[in-house]
Amino acid sequence: MWLVQALLLWLLANISESQVSLSAPAEVTLQERSSANLTIASSMPLPQPLAIRLNVTYSSKADSSRIVSLPEQVTLPAAATSVTFTVTAISAGQVTAYLLSNGTESHSSVSRLRFLVVHSNAVAVLSEVVGWFYFLAWSVSFYPQVWENWRHKSVVGLNFDYLALNLTGFFAYSVFNVGLFWVASVKEEFLQRNPNGIYPVKVNDVFFSLHGVLVSLFCVGQAAVYERGGQKVSWTARVLLLIGWSFAGVTSSLAVFRRLGWLDYLYFFSYIKLAVTLVKYVPQAFMNYRRKSTDGWSIGNVLPDFTGGLLSILQMILESYNNDEWRLIFGDPTKFGLGLFSMLFDVLFIVQHYCLYRSQYREIERRRSE
Repeated sequence: MWLVQALLLWLLANISESQVSLSAPAEVTLQERSSANLTIASSMPLPQPLAIRLNVTYSSKADSSRIVSLPEQVTLPAAATSVTFTVTAISAGQVTAYLLSNGTESHSSVSRLRFLVVHSNAVAVLSEVVGWFYFLAWSVSFYPQVWENWRHKSVVGLNFDYLALNLTGFFAYSVFNVGLFWVASVKEEFLQRNPNGIYPVKVNDVFFSLHGVLVSLFCVGQAAVYERGGQKVSWTARVLLLIGWSFAGVTSSLAVFRRLGWLDYLYFFSYIKLAVTLVKYVPQAFMNYRRKSTDGWSIGNVLPDFTGGLLSILQMILESYNNDEWRLIFGDPTKFGLGLFSMLFDVLFIVQHYCLYRSQYREIERRRSE
């Protein structure tokens, strides 16, 4: 037994501080006027106490003490592997601090503490609920058109330019969401540029975009087998798609050869989605105008789409209010633009269906029922 104790004492005496790394929770979310106990752990015990400084490098307000109250320094006792301290949330905002001590590994992602103080945990939960409701509304909006195609075994009233652009848009949006949500190096690059640590992409954003790709592919499959009335993708749409994919190819080459950051590359993909959203509804709206009818274009996908856009923007507003960070609304311009422009076009389709071409649609439905 004495031999084991002597060996342990010898090991402790020969451990240098440069061999020690510190770790702590990567992100801590607190409600205003609440407190929490946090633990800093070391990779191994030291024979002497270790002073650890909490070096604040970013604050969303001029004075970080207006957001959180935390000690400037904590001491890790000799032979201990962790130390606990108390942090108190004062007002909404974000603070980023690094754990620093002489000789230890510092400014690494594992030794960074991000404090996110929110106005209300209830608002945070409400934001999550609204996010999943927008996912549900936007996801449901795909299926009335799928049903309409299957019911009539025809896609005559569904514009093929819209189909092609929609598939491209959702693919690009999926690349952006998956990369920003799941790729660790991209998340780290985002945090370096945005020290507040609030990601613009939520898990419901990821699943919505991936679901959009799958349903869009299914609709393309329907267009391949059902009556199409001589429709095909126009040359205008083909040129737009060629420009979009050429842009994606050039930027990917720049990213591979490190002339462009991967975060920028992913944002370029999100801009492709935003551009697609701006133009994809135009062919369908013009087709309805030319035919003076919305037959074949399901109004059932318009109403949930409008609801999803409204809830998407509402979630961003809730997040911005709760974190006292209104730049969040523009931190993900694709999500904001997707919701806004979808709602504007949905209003146009509602006017076409219920006001401009209502009598024509009813007449067609009456003839089918006879």
